Amino acid sequence: MKAEFISIGKVKANPNNPRLIKDDKFAKLVKSIQEFPKMLELRPIVVNDDMIVLGGNMRLKACKEAGLKEIPIIKASELTEEQQREFIIKDNVGFGEWDWDSLANEWDGELLNEWGLNVPVFEPVTRELDYSVLDEVDIEEQLSSMAGSVRKAIQIEFEPEHYEEAQELVKFWREKKLYIGAFLIEKLKEEKNKL
Repeated sequence: MKAEFISIGKVKANPNNPRLIKDDKFAKLVKSIQEFPKMLELRPIVVNDDMIVLGGNMRLKACKEAGLKEIPIIKASELTEEQQREFIIKDNVGFGEWDWDSLANEWDGELLNEWGLNVPVFEPVTRELDYSVLDEVDIEEQLSSMAGSVRKAIQIEFEPEHYEEAQELVKFWREKKLYIGAFLIEKLKEEKNKL
């Protein structure tokens, strides 16, 4: 399907669109349309035969805010009413996830932020963490005072690059009803005996 340019006044916002962009994110969308209007040709607004937006409600609002007189649209004439409702939701669902490592290493964070992607900023740890405060607390005594049927817990720390994998493995083995504590103790004993 090829997009056609029409007067922005002919396109009607969909009052039943459940997706909103507010405040700073909306301002970024307006700015991105002003700075890169070609984007609209590559991703036109989708409308039904009544010229009501099925996909691009917030882009339409941003185009009006940016002062555009004409916008590219694609008519989805072949969709049933039920398919139109489905399209509205599916067009707004974010199916994927960002690869934060790739973004951090291969993209300019300031540009990503300007383009509307809110990139979290993590301050590097510049000092060694002091865990000695944990030595001053008698955790064993506190845990012993809990109900007898409650399992005791210890905290295990992971490097950031191993955390997600560890989390997935723990979840997997818990679903298999493996008592992770006993398994971990056995593996640690094995490794200790090798020393």
